[in-house]
Amino acid sequence: MLRIQIGFSKCISEHGVYVKGEYESDLVILCLYVDDLLITGNNKVEIDKIKQLLKNQFEMTDLGSLSYFLGIEFKETEAAIVMHQSKYATDLLKKFRMTNCNAAATPAETGLALSLRDEGEPVDETQYRQIVGSLRYLCNTRPDLAFSVGLISRFMQTPKTPHMMATKRILRYIRGTINYGILLPNTITSSNMELLGYTDSNWIRDNDDRKSTAGYIFLLGDALVSWSSKKQDLIALSTCEVEYIAASMCSCQGLWLRKLLKEMKIQKTEAINILVNNKSAISLAKNPIDHGRSKHIETRYHFIRDKVSKGKEKLLYCKSEDDLADLLTKPLKKNRFEDLRNKMMIMIE
Repeated sequence: MLRIQIGFSKCISEHGVYVKGEYESDLVILCLYVDDLLITGNNKVEIDKIKQLLKNQFEMTDLGSLSYFLGIEFKETEAAIVMHQSKYATDLLKKFRMTNCNAAATPAETGLALSLRDEGEPVDETQYRQIVGSLRYLCNTRPDLAFSVGLISRFMQTPKTPHMMATKRILRYIRGTINYGILLPNTITSSNMELLGYTDSNWIRDNDDRKSTAGYIFLLGDALVSWSSKKQDLIALSTCEVEYIAASMCSCQGLWLRKLLKEMKIQKTEAINILVNNKSAISLAKNPIDHGRSKHIETRYHFIRDKVSKGKEKLLYCKSEDDLADLLTKPLKKNRFEDLRNKMMIMIE
């Protein structure tokens, strides 16, 4: 009831977000997680007023400008805000005695292919699971770790020496990039606030079940706002199909982001552009006549075809070398990895 009295409306697409105001000048956004909350907006007077109203109703402590939230650190500069987990990463290395290890240039060796059938001695399952679980939380601000951490997560049941070596390789990479985080530039305005998605997939890279890994990222202007690296649920029969399914996953996330932006009064009426590096997958999404190549694909993945036909999303072709989501689907060589990492605005804080 208090949110109604203060004037906030609850976002339907994200229940922890509340919005007050209709225009940029009076817009206030409140993000709530259990008993921690963030308040942001363009009108400082309105923010101070809301904070006082909340203090009158609840026992609260005002910690000032955002610097730390749910284990994530924020550092503000003149040009940007950097979101990072340097302290968490430091504690992680200390916990697993990797503070003085030699740094690695990438989180995974090029061509790395782990399997349940890998030879090697069994390792401590508890310790392995602890490392993987800790690394998964670090992925909240480190998309460059997403693929490698997802890969080692597949062997938590019976980890062996090769799996532990790959895990420690990730820790060695963190040792050399401990202060890295996501840079959110201050240059984003209503004129350049375009939601842009990239999607990619590797085909039958899993040696055990021959399933593929799909990845996507979304940029709002130049700011990285969403990403995913996930093994697909089914075995694809072609590169066209695997890219089509990856694009469908990306499509769902894009529509959710657009709805959230709209509820936050950041209007987004035009179609979302999604960049795909496979022309056949784009054709399949646009042309239902290609029935012979798609009749075996599960119905839920044709969701994207419906959205493309209604003009809500556009699939655009991009060259493989320009596809930022490539970093989320496979181990890459050092130069390629660093180039994509920089383009995704993952930089030192």
